[in-house]
Amino acid sequence: MTRRPARTWWGQRFLAALEGCTDAGRLQRGRGYAGPSRILAFAIDETGVSATVRGNVNPYFGVYEEPRYETRIELTPIPPAGWDQAIAYLGERAGFVAQLLMGEMPDDIEAAFADLRLALLPSSRRDFRLTDCSCPDYANPCKHIAGVYYRLAAELDQDPFLLFELRGLPRERLLEGLGRTPLGRALVGLIAEEDGPVEPADAFFTRPLPAPATPDYATFWSGHRRLPTDLAPASPAAVPALLIKKGGDYPPFWDRDGSFLALMEELYLRVRSGGRRPR
Repeated sequence: MTRRPARTWWGQRFLAALEGCTDAGRLQRGRGYAGPSRILAFAIDETGVSATVRGNVNPYFGVYEEPRYETRIELTPIPPAGWDQAIAYLGERAGFVAQLLMGEMPDDIEAAFADLRLALLPSSRRDFRLTDCSCPDYANPCKHIAGVYYRLAAELDQDPFLLFELRGLPRERLLEGLGRTPLGRALVGLIAEEDGPVEPADAFFTRPLPAPATPDYATFWSGHRRLPTDLAPASPAAVPALLIKKGGDYPPFWDRDGSFLALMEELYLRVRSGGRRPR
C-alpha cells in the first residue's frame, strides 16, 4: 500500500517549500511515481537520497523495455559554525529542547532558524546541492525526481530528524549538543527517570492474596489518624503526557491521517469535562 506523503505539518511544509522553488506542475506529476511500484530502491545516507525509479515503455522514443533510472538528491549542508550557533540558540529555549529531545519537530522551528539567517527547509534552488536523474528528460525536476521528493516527504513524516541529517547535522550530534545545555541536562534526566525497566508478568490479572487477619473495617474507612490539612499543592508535570508524546503525532501503529496526539488531547479533555465535547 502506498503511504500518503506529508501527513505531518513538517512534511507538508517540506513539499510547500519545494513547490515554491520548483515547477509546481512537474512536482505534482511526481505523485504517481512515489509508490513502491515505481521506486524500486530508496536509501538515505549522510549526504543525500539515492533512488532507483521505474520508468515507462515508450515505443515512440524507441523505449521498448521498462527503464530503470537512478536519481540522486542532496541538500546544501549548513556549515558546522552555523550548526553550533543553532544548537546554542535552540538550547536556550525550553520548548525547543523538550520537543527535540522527545523526537518532535517544534512548530516554530523555521522562525528560529530564520532568526539566525539559516534555513532548515529548502526555500530556493540554492538549497539543493544536487538533483540528478539518469532519464533523458532535460527539465529538472523530472517526474522521477519529483516522485523521490514525495517519498522523502513520507519519510520525514516518520522521522523529522532526517531534515537535520540532510542538512549536515547527524541526529547524535544534535541530541548530544542539546543535552549539554543547562536545560538539556535537566530534561534528559527527567526523561531518563520516566523510562523504568520493563518486568514480565506471570499472569494477565492480579492474583488475590489471603488476608493475614480479619480486617478492621472502621480503621479502613476512617484511618488511624486524620490527614494533614496543610498539604502542599501537587506540582504539574514538567513535561505533561510524556509517555504519549514520545511516540509523536504519527507513531508506527497509527495509520490514520489525523494526529494521534491531537486525538488523545481531545479524549482527555472529554474525560475531564464529563464526556462533553471541549469548546
